[in-house]
Amino acid sequence: MRVLLIGGSGQLGTEIRARWAGDAILAPAHGNLDILDADAVARAIDDHRAELVVNCAAFHNVDICESQPFAAFEANAIAVDAMATLCAERDIPFVTISTDYVFDGAKRAPYTEEDAPRPLSVYGVSKLAGEMLVLRGDAKAYVVRTCGVYGAAASRSKGTFVDRLIKQAQNGETIRAVSDVTASPTFAGHLAEAIRLLVEIGECGLYHACNVGAISWYEYAKKALELAGVEGIVEPISSSAWKALARRPGYSALANHKLDALGIRMPTWEEGLAGYLRTK
Repeated sequence: MRVLLIGGSGQLGTEIRARWAGDAILAPAHGNLDILDADAVARAIDDHRAELVVNCAAFHNVDICESQPFAAFEANAIAVDAMATLCAERDIPFVTISTDYVFDGAKRAPYTEEDAPRPLSVYGVSKLAGEMLVLRGDAKAYVVRTCGVYGAAASRSKGTFVDRLIKQAQNGETIRAVSDVTASPTFAGHLAEAIRLLVEIGECGLYHACNVGAISWYEYAKKALELAGVEGIVEPISSSAWKALARRPGYSALANHKLDALGIRMPTWEEGLAGYLRTK
């Protein structure tokens, strides 16, 4: 396929470019394509003769979203709706990425696509608004919710959570990891492969796609050090110790029920972690 990939330099976008080897992917740099400029996005779609548009871009700094709600809604809802509309007008499919932060964590069990969203933050509300706008019509659209994505792109810049804790352990520092927040950490490489299969099958709609299983960040940190063969001390702390501006769900693991029904099996979070470490 001819694919216009928006946000192609991020963690997921980098893995899509690496793993969708049979596709002709155009991934404009952020400075060359403003997602808030619908006319520019339209030109990019037409100039590339795109057969699929994938949006991995977002205003995803959860805490800054609290003080900049208009900017959050511009990027995460209004721009996403415009992209979906442009694709619908051209009768081509559209994929956009959403988040586990549309849930409040009260369920205390992995969330399915049928569970009612109740976001706690501006970021979560803006992403949910984007979902609803994209799915309100008859567009050939896929909304893919995921959780705790990490990948090689972050490793080359500021580093992933895994990179940072390994470095801390190697430096003899005590690692502090939250023990009361449970998620489904997801390797971007596995997510990229699942999205490609989903598009190939062609069943549009809302999907959860994450590495399988629920784990606290404290337990995840210990497992990461074990798999990396690095000794270190991991200290459990409460999420309240971070004093973050935005409220976050204490439990936001996702269940991939609809992917499973299509025969698309995501690896476990342990397999995701091992897969990421093999790229190091």
